[in-house]
Amino acid sequence: MDKAKISNLYTLEETIAAPLFNGKVYPWEVLPIIKTEILDIIKTLDKDIYEDRGDNVFVAKSAKVYPTATIIGPAIIGERTEVRPGAFIRGNAIVGNDCVVGNSTELKNVILFNHVQVPHYNYVGDSILGFYSHMGAGSITSNVKSDKTLVVVKCEGEEIETGLKKFGAMLGDHVEVGCNSVLNPGTVIGRNTNIYPLSPVRGVIPSDSIYKDKEHIVKKNI
Repeated sequence: MDKAKISNLYTLEETIAAPLFNGKVYPWEVLPIIKTEILDIIKTLDKDIYEDRGDNVFVAKSAKVYPTATIIGPAIIGERTEVRPGAFIRGNAIVGNDCVVGNSTELKNVILFNHVQVPHYNYVGDSILGFYSHMGAGSITSNVKSDKTLVVVKCEGEEIETGLKKFGAMLGDHVEVGCNSVLNPGTVIGRNTNIYPLSPVRGVIPSDSIYKDKEHIVKKNI
């Protein structure tokens, strides 16, 4: 399942979390270790760039965190990132440089690469969002199956057992998710792909595509 491999989804130079991916093939292998790895990364942070907000929350001095935002550790907020009013970051979160975490957006057990935007009413849990990916208003990752069974990643008749009960979505670099879309557990979206608004998405979506619905996935003219 090459389409879902780390090497085909992400530019690792665009995240402080790059060491987490060492030795891994698929990005969801990182989800169970985000918390412990954040605690290790914190030890290496440049104190001239990051400030300790207590309880294992480290925020870049150039970042803007509004007073009504809530950040629970362990968490790292990158340079020039904006955490807007009412945002809720509830632990195990690495947010890159130049990101936007918006009003009423909730993050949990996530990695956001540099330049990611989740700016309006988004829920992002147990997920990894690649460089310059963007989630439209109201779009969410659904991270637990309704029957509470373990998540399986499916692609063109091939299946991978993840062993994970909680697994939201893996978004490659430069993915655009339309407003009010739901990314079902185990969704993987390839680089440079656009998801139509109001879409229920599951499985592995190819890179350089436009997803209209599961029967209409169109290759981009690039």
